[in-house]
Parts: sequence; structure tokens; C-alpha cells
Amino acid sequence: MSASQGNKTAYYCSTNHTEMKYLRTLFPLILLTFLLQQACVPMKKVEEIKEKKEICEEQRAALKEENRKLDEQFTEVNEKFEDLSKRHDALKRDTTVQGRSLRLMTKNYDQLNDTYELLLKKNKELLEGNQAETSKLFGSLQQSQADLQKQSDALEQARLTLKDKQINLEKLTSELDERAKRVEELEAILSRKDSSVNALKAKVQNALLGFENEGLSIEQKNGKVYVSLDESLLFASGSYNVDKKGKEVLQKLGDVLANNAEVNILVEGHTDNVPYNGSGALKDNWDLSVKRATSVVKIILGNSKIDAQRLSAAGRADHAPLASNDTAEGRSKNRRTEIILTPKLDELFQILEAN
Repeated sequence: MSASQGNKTAYYCSTNHTEMKYLRTLFPLILLTFLLQQACVPMKKVEEIKEKKEICEEQRAALKEENRKLDEQFTEVNEKFEDLSKRHDALKRDTTVQGRSLRLMTKNYDQLNDTYELLLKKNKELLEGNQAETSKLFGSLQQSQADLQKQSDALEQARLTLKDKQINLEKLTSELDERAKRVEELEAILSRKDSSVNALKAKVQNALLGFENEGLSIEQKNGKVYVSLDESLLFASGSYNVDKKGKEVLQKLGDVLANNAEVNILVEGHTDNVPYNGSGALKDNWDLSVKRATSVVKIILGNSKIDAQRLSAAGRADHAPLASNDTAEGRSKNRRTEIILTPKLDELFQILEAN
């Protein structure tokens, strides 16, 4: 019970006996009128609410699946980029080694060629000598020619191998540059998304300035902006009709959302774990949370500039608590409505599909 409610109770307890007797007589009449009004809600409304709830759950599941695929695709692009970088570095190392080998073989080839020229000169000088020495020199000359031919063949093979590696290096470098460009595009889009989320949070905070001490909080996480409104700011206990102050908050928020068309809006209703004891169309906390979410959506759509396709409504009942339901303070925190603002990622999806 709030402090204002306690004061009212104290006031009424201090009235004279005649007034208490009048209130006891009047209360059953009021309760009977309320129950008769609630009983008039047709069963068709219940079915519509259930259908909307199922649609919302499907949309929520689809959104979670899209986010999961986005994370997997982004991770795959990064892994491919890192793999190409490693292959690029390895190919550069291989090319460097081949270059050194080619220079060494060229040097050996030049040395063998000099030796061959020297042997030719010696052979010419020894032609006039004895035949044995001539034969020995001739054998050395043939061996030198064979070694020279091997070196020449190896040198040519090295040149061809180096040429192939250079072609592969150019191809891999081009592919790596393209991958890096795509990664940069993804990073730029994510950066713009983060900037837009920051700007959106600032706009919402400025528009709702003055309400944050009255049961409203604004938080940015997971690339989204979460606007959380306590039950006391929007609804009476057990009711799904938004009160005057709540309408004022939602209309100001609607003005911000109307000027930010690239933002999807999900409204989630939350309750504590205390069973709903009302009657009529609402049977339990699930019904209450869904009905509160749709009530908020309808007020936001009061701004004619907002496309209804941007909005979704969902009820979470008591299955996503912020605090323990074992205390009154925890249950109070759990009775809330969350408006989740998510920038559209169409551009990012297009790049991932292109890859």
C-alpha cells in the first residue's frame, strides 16, 4: 500500500459511525454494478486476445531467430576474414622464401657458369698435353655441364613456381581486400546502428524528462532501447485501462517514435506472480499482461504518423521478472510495461545475403 493510500485509510477510519454505515451499504451496490459490467464482455474478445497473443509469440520467436542468424552470419564473415588473413601471410612468407632460393640458385648458376668457362680455357690449354689429363678434364667438363643443366632446370622450375605463387598471392590479396571491405561495411552499419540507438535513447530521455522519478526508467542494452514503466504510472491495480498520467507519457513517447520511422516497437506486459482475482474477460495474469500491452499500443497509435506495422504487443505474465516475487518491493518492480525500441537492420541483412 502506498503512502497516499495509507493516509486515505487513516482519514476514512476517523469518520463517524454514520458514514461508515453508509459506505458499507453502498459498497455491495458498486461491486454488483462492476460485476454486471464485466459479465457483458463477449467471449469473442477472449478469442481475439488469444489470437493476438499467439501472433505476438510467433513474431517474437521470429525476431529471436533473425537475431541468432545475424550473429552466426557475422561470426562466419569474421572467421573467413581471419582465415584469409592467415593464408595471405603464409603466402607472403612462402614468396619471400622462394625469392631467396631463386637468388641463391642464380648465384650458384653464375658460379657454375664461371667454372665452366674456366674449364673450357683449361681444356684448351691442355689439348696439347697428354691424353690422360685431357680425358680427365673432359670428364670434369661433362660433369660440370650436367650440373649446370640441373641448376638451369631447377632455376626455371623455381621461376615458374614463383610466378604461380605471385598469381595466387594477387588473387588472394584481391579476395582479402574484398572481404575486408565487406567487414568494414558491416562494422560501419553496426556503428551507425549504435549511434542511432544512442541518439534515440537521448531523444526519449529528453521527451520523458520529469517522469523518471515517477516509475519510468530508460536503458540501452543489446543494441536496443528499453523504456520500462511501472504499473503505478499507467494502470490501477488489476486494470488494463491507462490512466491520465500514463496517456501523457505514451503520447510524448509516440511523438518521438513518429519522427524515427526506422525503429520497430515491441510492447511487453509483465505482472508479478500473485494470481489474478478479477472476473469477466480476464482470467489470469497472462490475459492481464496481454491486455495491458495492447492498451499501450493503441494509445501510441493515436499518433497518426506511426505505421501500425512497426508495432507488436506481447504479454509475458510473471515469466520475466526483474526481481524476486518474495517481497513486496520485488513484486512492485515486476509489475511493469516494457517498450522495446529496435532499429531496423534491412541494410545489414542485404549485405549478409549478398555474401
